[in-house]
Amino acid sequence: MQSLWNDQEAAQYAGDLGQRIYTSRLLGRDKTLVLHGGGNTSVKITEPNILGEDEQRLYVKGSGWDLEFIEAAGFSPVQLAYMLKLAKLSSLPDPQMVNELVTHMTRASAPTPSVETILHALLPYKYVDHTHADAVIAITNTANGEARIRKLYGQDVVVIPYVMPGFDLARLVAEIFSKDAHAKTQGMVLLNHGIFSFGETAKESYERMIALVSRAEAYLAAHQAWQLAVPQAVTSNKPMRNDIAAMRQSVSAMLGVPVILATDQTEKYLAFAQRPDAKVIARQGPATPDHVIRTKRIPMLGRDLDDYATQYRAYFDTHAAHAKEPKTILDTAPRVILDAEFGLCTVGRSAKDAAIVADIYDHTIDIILRANALGGFQALPAKDIFDVEYWDLEQAKLKKSGKPLAFAGEVALVTGAASGIGKACVESLLARGAAVVGLDIIPAIESLFKRADYLGIRCDISNDSEIQSALEQTVRRFGGLDMLVLNAGI
Repeated sequence: MQSLWNDQEAAQYAGDLGQRIYTSRLLGRDKTLVLHGGGNTSVKITEPNILGEDEQRLYVKGSGWDLEFIEAAGFSPVQLAYMLKLAKLSSLPDPQMVNELVTHMTRASAPTPSVETILHALLPYKYVDHTHADAVIAITNTANGEARIRKLYGQDVVVIPYVMPGFDLARLVAEIFSKDAHAKTQGMVLLNHGIFSFGETAKESYERMIALVSRAEAYLAAHQAWQLAVPQAVTSNKPMRNDIAAMRQSVSAMLGVPVILATDQTEKYLAFAQRPDAKVIARQGPATPDHVIRTKRIPMLGRDLDDYATQYRAYFDTHAAHAKEPKTILDTAPRVILDAEFGLCTVGRSAKDAAIVADIYDHTIDIILRANALGGFQALPAKDIFDVEYWDLEQAKLKKSGKPLAFAGEVALVTGAASGIGKACVESLLARGAAVVGLDIIPAIESLFKRADYLGIRCDISNDSEIQSALEQTVRRFGGLDMLVLNAGI
């Protein structure tokens, strides 16, 4: 792993918060560190309040922001002294914790602070970085992951057993870190969760993260678990659009709303789905609990939706019976489907959502295979995953997306889409939430819009074989076809 720090770039980001923004974006650029809103960063700054008194504030990443694109508005300033007082409480229920975080921000328009705000506050460093580095998680997600991590890092990091994020984790860190940390401590590993680094400058904290993760990558390489050989997969050239569309129809019916079902027959995914041990290694659980709200605990193998739903209900019933408060079951439909012919299938309310699930599971496959090469992938117990999946604070993240647009989950095809009325129709359908396929004989159709919910195909609609190919590409990309705008004509 290479540091992306650039002195000329860094000079464009003024002040402590500016430096925090810069290195947060550097972390966000590397998908092996954080994915789609994962991870969090912070900086402690002394600033005058409205009375002219100096006040220590913790600027921590706000909920809903992605590190790759974060701006000053994405950081929530909270009163540091109050956060340190909260850290000394014996208990703090989640809803009350969020209330205390929000009511002690110094900017009312700021987003809700991260649930790990108190943890960031109690770490005695100016800059704190937290990622879900693939290499570190691959090592911790093994039967002897803790022993491996301790041998790898020695006294350079503090190791924390898995505890659900939030106040309980902050309390555990406060207890262990105060005993195990020393002057040369560079970071902290949360088993089955992620890794922290810290420093007195943004550069120091960032480059410590890169160095620590690089050591994990080198460890995997030394144990022949870094370079992943992709076995040859059995591929099929037969049309699959009818089967894929039928699957999308069934998943949509189970959810009660139209969805996008994106399929990818890349050899990596086909090979993983076709593994003889897929039922074992793919059904242990997610790489890190944070992923469960996007991917559910396990993927569906094959095409038996009824069986998947039955297993999900059994999982819910088993763990809801022991929950501290009553839980209401979520939908029973999968978000990830592994199929020997379809490859990797991901489900989303929009094409963007399906693409996020695909990104997460792509990295999950790498983590599973690397952990397997170390002796066997081992996810957290189902109970721990259930607690995060049905955690009110995690569910709130999904609800913040708001009301779906009119055509969310639907797929439209527009002919003659490169210009004029056709292009206007594409823009209108995209604005209303549809995934859109544009056909035209003009080559520019392929790059007309660069976004997850658009597919441009060069196609002569007077050529039947090109039409058949376009339909096959449409269904493989989005799962089906709901609307036609037959606009092309000479």
